[in-house]
Amino acid sequence: MIPDSTEALREEFAATLGDGRPSPWRAAFAAVPRHVFVPEFYGQNARGEWYRVTESDDAYLPTVYSDTALMTQLDARGVPTSSSSEPGLMLTMLDALDAEPGATVFELGTGTGYNAALLAHRLGAENVTSVDVDPDLVALAARRLREAGTTPFVTTGDGALGYPPRAPYSRFIATAALRSVPRALLEQAADGAVIVAPIGFGLIRATVTAPGHAEGRFLPTPALFMPLRVPPGRAPDVAGAGEQPPESTTLRVTDVLAGRWTFPLSLALPGYNAVAWRADDGAVSGMCLWTEDGSTVLAQADGQVRQAGPRRLWDTVAEVASLFPGGQPAREDFGITVTPNAQRFWYGTPEGPSWPLPAG
Repeated sequence: MIPDSTEALREEFAATLGDGRPSPWRAAFAAVPRHVFVPEFYGQNARGEWYRVTESDDAYLPTVYSDTALMTQLDARGVPTSSSSEPGLMLTMLDALDAEPGATVFELGTGTGYNAALLAHRLGAENVTSVDVDPDLVALAARRLREAGTTPFVTTGDGALGYPPRAPYSRFIATAALRSVPRALLEQAADGAVIVAPIGFGLIRATVTAPGHAEGRFLPTPALFMPLRVPPGRAPDVAGAGEQPPESTTLRVTDVLAGRWTFPLSLALPGYNAVAWRADDGAVSGMCLWTEDGSTVLAQADGQVRQAGPRRLWDTVAEVASLFPGGQPAREDFGITVTPNAQRFWYGTPEGPSWPLPAG
């Protein structure tokens, strides 16, 4: 371990997060040593290859104490499976919790344990419960939390199921990307509990208004988190889509690929994937878009579309594009409504255009 001579570095690091705006959490970032939780991480070179950065590297400490997300775990294929989130984004989420010392917090996704340590520093370790599905990560996080001098409750399990023995909780924070608000969290919520979680490419802040009910809005901050670990979805049904009769569209493939509607599409089509192909001259000639249920659309630059599967994906893309002709709308103009039977996100007001979210 590096000797903890990083106090001045931590102070400078904490002072600059979030453009220095006032925050009751800034003291936690100054006090909690991030390097204890990330003794090594992975960088990526220009060829997309991952390489290990350790405490002996000159770049290690300056990178750890910067507003940078750090990849901390790769699977056998070299795909990142865990990270230490961008500290500025962590600060935004902690501020959104609006939690005071003594509040009971459930964290979905322990990861390195750094966020649990921040929560424990301000709210009290006895008030923090953190769950992660990966037993190796949980064991490492627990050890590093002890090294940092704090002992919040951490355990292995499916974070989407909460942790009933320590409920109810007045605050919930998720550090893994969700498709919707897990129903179990609502069942373990105290009256008026606040939920801060990444959904799609945004962050919700929702308040529990009654048993099984919550309402809230998205924060203006973009967010991209590691997804919850779930079995891989189906591959695109390219052959099936290719056999469908063509339909005409006036929506340009290049506009979709340029990300003009990325955020609302991340909500309307949870977990969607898209790839493009190009002609010999390098111009985009078409794209394939699909979701985990096997729904697939092939869209060509000449305005021909073919759709297959249980959902007509291009219809949803066209609907979103028609609502926002100017391109990417502001995240904070979207909200979420949760009831015991359904969840949906909406634009403008709860009575405005809306789309269903998967069951929690």
